[in-house]
Amino acid sequence: MSQQTINYEGIENQTVAEFTEKAYLDYAMYVILDRALPHIGDGLKPVQRRIIYAMSELGLKASAKHKKSARTVGDVLGKFHPHGDSACYEAMVLMAQSFSFRFPLVDGQGNWGSVDDPKSFAAMRYTEAKLSKFSQLLLEETAQGTVDWAPNFDGSLKEPITLPARVPHILLNGTSGIAVGMATDIPPHNLVEVINGCVALLEDKNLSNEALFDIIPGPDYPNHANIITPKPDLHRLYETGNGSLRQRSRYTLEDGVNVVIDALPFQVSGSKVLEQIASQMRAKKLPMVVDLRDESDHENPVRLVVELRSKRVDADAAMLHLFATTDLERSYRVNLNVIGLNGRPQVKNLKGILVEWLGYRIETVRRRLQFRLDKVMARLHILDALLIAFLNIDEVIAIIREEDKPKPVLMSRFGLSDTQAESVLELKLRHLAKLEEMKIKGEQDELAAERDKLTKILSSEARMKTLVKKELLADAEEFGDERRSPIVSLPAARAMSEKDLLPAESITVVLSQTGWVRAAKGNDVDGQALGYKSGDGFKAQASGQSRQMAVFLASTGRAYSLDAHSLPSARSHGEPLSGRLNLPAGASIDAVLLSSNTDKYVMTSSAGYGFMTAYENLYSKGKAGKAVISVPANAKILTPALVKEGDYLMVVTDEPKMLVFPASELPVLAKGKGSKLISMDKTTSVTAVFAFTPGQKVILHADSYKKAFGPTAIEEAFASRAKKGIVLPRTLKNVTAITLDS
Repeated sequence: MSQQTINYEGIENQTVAEFTEKAYLDYAMYVILDRALPHIGDGLKPVQRRIIYAMSELGLKASAKHKKSARTVGDVLGKFHPHGDSACYEAMVLMAQSFSFRFPLVDGQGNWGSVDDPKSFAAMRYTEAKLSKFSQLLLEETAQGTVDWAPNFDGSLKEPITLPARVPHILLNGTSGIAVGMATDIPPHNLVEVINGCVALLEDKNLSNEALFDIIPGPDYPNHANIITPKPDLHRLYETGNGSLRQRSRYTLEDGVNVVIDALPFQVSGSKVLEQIASQMRAKKLPMVVDLRDESDHENPVRLVVELRSKRVDADAAMLHLFATTDLERSYRVNLNVIGLNGRPQVKNLKGILVEWLGYRIETVRRRLQFRLDKVMARLHILDALLIAFLNIDEVIAIIREEDKPKPVLMSRFGLSDTQAESVLELKLRHLAKLEEMKIKGEQDELAAERDKLTKILSSEARMKTLVKKELLADAEEFGDERRSPIVSLPAARAMSEKDLLPAESITVVLSQTGWVRAAKGNDVDGQALGYKSGDGFKAQASGQSRQMAVFLASTGRAYSLDAHSLPSARSHGEPLSGRLNLPAGASIDAVLLSSNTDKYVMTSSAGYGFMTAYENLYSKGKAGKAVISVPANAKILTPALVKEGDYLMVVTDEPKMLVFPASELPVLAKGKGSKLISMDKTTSVTAVFAFTPGQKVILHADSYKKAFGPTAIEEAFASRAKKGIVLPRTLKNVTAITLDS
């Protein structure tokens, strides 16, 4: 209940809370309805509508000469829009920028900004403007009784509440605005597609959303960048009126190393993109890029060149990284929030907007035809009186000459209305010629035919729709063009990891006996020749690439992985793995591997069991590692053997015995104990497992003793997995290494 009271002085008392609430609500409604949101009828905000109308009142049509922008802004502010001149001028500039509006409404002359810097336009005292040809679609029918008028801010003039748009401008140029508690973001669309959608809805009011989306597949920006939003997402956006879409720059590859970007997303600055890429280059996060160039000119408004390091660089992968980390790809919010014909803001879907606008257009055409019919009927009414006057010209002249008040006499004598009698009295003498009667009859016939045609259209809904459809198609033919923003399906942008961005270098990871690790550049490094701390020495090494993962196998059968590029340099003694890994008490690192994801290794234990697994199965997350191979009590893991397609395995025990069988006989597992390798008693253990290609010469190393086995000697050990194998000399009781020789 209101707490308003009036005191004895006639001053109204009101609580601060009540006054504040009402004042803010009034302000919010003003911003929503009169500032930020467009009307569905003409797709314009009030300031845009007032600029266009003021320019038409100044005679600045497309066929006129340009006039100083300051003159236009002055008229807008003085007559219709009492706000800041800079805000008004910026709204005018936006309507003149071909890179901001899909169909510019203002034809500007001078500096109106650039794609690279839309805000770089000259002051309004330097620029000139007139209306574009396209704006006639909004203004053409203004004086034909099609719109409602309202007083301007001081009541001295009238201004149109909306403009009689011949096309659904609300979708064509789009708009964005922030009100109180709500916002709008409508993307631009293609004129031909939108009109074809309107025509389809006129022909079938029950047209399905799917059929409408086939006609209007998506927005169409003023630029040529690709829209990469999947079709289901676009359909969902149009069904709900809310969502987002993505635009991605278009590029081509020249000379194998130059990536040429010739189209940027909507409202993206080329100089800002170059700065973003240069910033990454300075931070050494783009090793694949060596140079940037801006080759944009008058013929090529957008031409940014990214030079790659070499032809071996994957240009598509590099661009996917740049799309993810720069404005070369951008997301746009879509919120189809408009002021409807009921004067209320509402988020509408695509079909709802088109259906409501068609209702507005049909009513506008109806008012235009009725306005013309009223004019025709009024003219026929006058012509009837003129014809009577010509047929009785002598009598009419006599009445005018003799009577003091001829109008009532003419009205009573010939049955004329007040308007008809007035037109007879205003008839000029030169129109009394004989030919004038023929002209009147001819004009009567023409107007009668037009009257009948207008009456037929106004009395038939089908004829009205046909007329609207015909006019829409004619406007599409005159102003329509091809789609500029292709809708394409492309892979999602993906930023490269720190590892991917590093250059691929050959390295050797060296492990010491006490668990210290380091990485030396090159694959020809001899780990035994490196220096070690007192009491420490060489244990194992593995060669590969710096982008690969180094895997460390613990005596417990767990695998731990670290990025090879993160390992300390071999110029020092390295660092202990215990600082990076959580090793169980008493566990030690027994082997190190460095290989590609898809390479396969044989995982074995001295207990005589093993299996094959892909290298990537050895990767672990975190410091705790992952269990890979089950190690029975009193057994230990053996150095894994890299296996290629068609390789054989050589299993050597301390009995000593040797068995050779195809590696394919082992199961492929992600982890586990594996299958039996060789038949042996409980007191025997496997000392080594190696992989080799048939036909190779194999040299076994047992301490300082070596023994070579040629292809013929190896064939004697061929058998199936889990067989006993052949007996070796006692000197090979402790085989620890193998050399392969082709």
